Amino acid sequence: MGPRVEKRLLQPAFARQVNWRGRSGRLYALSPERLDDFALRNNDLFLIAQGHLVLWAGSADDVIHDAQSRARFRLALDCADRVFHVDAADDDIERMIVVWDLEGAEPVAGLSAA
Repeated sequence: MGPRVEKRLLQPAFARQVNWRGRSGRLYALSPERLDDFALRNNDLFLIAQGHLVLWAGSADDVIHDAQSRARFRLALDCADRVFHVDAADDDIERMIVVWDLEGAEPVAGLSAA
């Protein structure tokens, strides 16, 4: 019997979830995406960051309907070194709360998201 290799260790680094803690203290398991071919899709929520600093959090709807969010999104893409997909409910109020919470989020070291 050979050594056991966990399936999550075989995934590309950008496919593993990472934990970030929102301003409220809530933990989020974020799914890294490739920044070089990133595109907003299906009104999903995303977090764009440079290192440990959140530059923008939101969805395609925010970019389309909110001029301030659109400007922050463009600037974030120019400066970012990472982007994450955020699992969120379809409820508009819940999504706004998650975006607000993530705008003050920071990575959590030492926790496994798997």
